[in-house]
Amino acid sequence: MNSVILVTVSRLLTGLLLVFSVFLLLRGHNLPGGGFAGGLVAASAFVLHALANGFPSARRLLGVPPRLLIGFGLAVAILGGVAGMLAGRPFLTGLWDKTPLPVIGKLGTPLLFDAGVYFTVFGVVCLIVFSLGEEGEED
Repeated sequence: MNSVILVTVSRLLTGLLLVFSVFLLLRGHNLPGGGFAGGLVAASAFVLHALANGFPSARRLLGVPPRLLIGFGLAVAILGGVAGMLAGRPFLTGLWDKTPLPVIGKLGTPLLFDAGVYFTVFGVVCLIVFSLGEEGEED
């Protein structure tokens, strides 16, 4: 697409959407939001960039294959669940650090699990959209 307005707006909104997705991720372990919503918003930033600048440009901007994000996210989510087992508790038991951080609050395994969901959803949505978009460009 050769829309000057879309290209300009996507340049401004891509970074803003990524920052908002991290906000949703960090707020999600205490309030509504979390990894799923944050991952969808992060993927929408790359979809917007792809619609404005083309799918090859969005893949270059992403920097890593979406399948790698999916694998990394699954590993992080499993690590968040196994941490409870390593402490002698059931799988997915929440463990928290005692000292709260100024903006984030207390760090714990729910945030680690949410981060895994974030990267998994981000990777899955990018993989689906990039695959469909690049297939459509060939026609």
